Amino acid sequence: MHLRHVGTVVVAGGTFLGLLSLPLSGQQAPAPSSSAPPLVITAYNGGPPINYTVPRTPWGDPDFQGTWSSDDATMPLNRAQGQTNLYLSDAEFTKRQQDIANGVKRGEEDATSTFRNDFARRAFRQTSLVVDPPDGRVPATTAEARKRAAPRDRGTFGDGPFHSYTDFTLYDRCLTRGIVGSTLRVIYGNGNRIVQAPGMVAISYEMIHDTRVIYTDDRPHPNSAIRQYLGSSRGRWEGDELVIETTNLTGETSIGLNGNGLRHSDRMKLTERIKRVAADVVQYQVTVDDPVTYPRPFTISMPLTPLDGGALLPYDCHEGNLAIRQSLGAERAEDAALAADLAKGIKRERRGVQESGTGGGGRRGGGAGRAGGAPATQAPVEGDQER
Repeated sequence: MHLRHVGTVVVAGGTFLGLLSLPLSGQQAPAPSSSAPPLVITAYNGGPPINYTVPRTPWGDPDFQGTWSSDDATMPLNRAQGQTNLYLSDAEFTKRQQDIANGVKRGEEDATSTFRNDFARRAFRQTSLVVDPPDGRVPATTAEARKRAAPRDRGTFGDGPFHSYTDFTLYDRCLTRGIVGSTLRVIYGNGNRIVQAPGMVAISYEMIHDTRVIYTDDRPHPNSAIRQYLGSSRGRWEGDELVIETTNLTGETSIGLNGNGLRHSDRMKLTERIKRVAADVVQYQVTVDDPVTYPRPFTISMPLTPLDGGALLPYDCHEGNLAIRQSLGAERAEDAALAADLAKGIKRERRGVQESGTGGGGRRGGGAGRAGGAPATQAPVEGDQER
């Protein structure tokens, strides 16, 4: 868990109408089975893309160095069923603006508590983060992919059974959230620091302290036998856009919030497109192409805006604040309880670690999973983490 000091917000009523994303034609980056869509460009006040001149580094590359955040990307991942429009109507957008203003007010009032969520300050018109396919929804997984479903997909939020550390997510184990999971907005820790040097770009993520080094000097990917959690990333400049292709991934990460969910395959390829489209907006887009897991590629696009405070905070992760030990302890306690009941002639179903009475860390009667033990009847919030 961490805290970030946030200063007072001044909202200019009626002058800031929010941000609108509009598709812009341009070069396309190749992908295995489909070309990645062109970048979705951000514009102000519902008008055409703003006439913004991208600054240059001393060696001539487009410059988008800085500390950015997905805090303002509050739109849902998937568009509502049956909703066909990519952008909110004026009335819907007005409501989103008001919701964000209310959230800022609540966040400022709660700034003295021991823990609070990071909150959005800007409204965007996108109805979903998914901008392709046209229905704005992640395609349903293939039958082959569903065979990989396991209790580990939800980690310590799941009911198990948990037999060893391998039954938990890599996030629970403080290893990584993967590339997509590290960028998507969650309740806090959404910072992305970008640093550039001749022939390379480095992106550091605030949570789980991953750093990717992306070479832009035309060097090839390593041998396909070399696999890494964050894969091998190679970039190229297409005008003012940085296009990054990532291969050589393992099949041990996921692309959901915080890297949770059904694991992708090791055949997945990611194509990212990044462009600074305003002084305070870097548009980030990623196309996920994994023919083993999804019947077609899909694309997520979101704005990255200046991180409040301007610096990534230290993130010290230690296996989910004992969550893994507590969950495994609860399982072993249930093993002993089942054996004791059976000795008394009582044969019953196994209780999951989230059920009342199971407890965490081998302690019966408490909640399992997170440090301190949330009540067993309390449903976890998607993306919520206490560390």
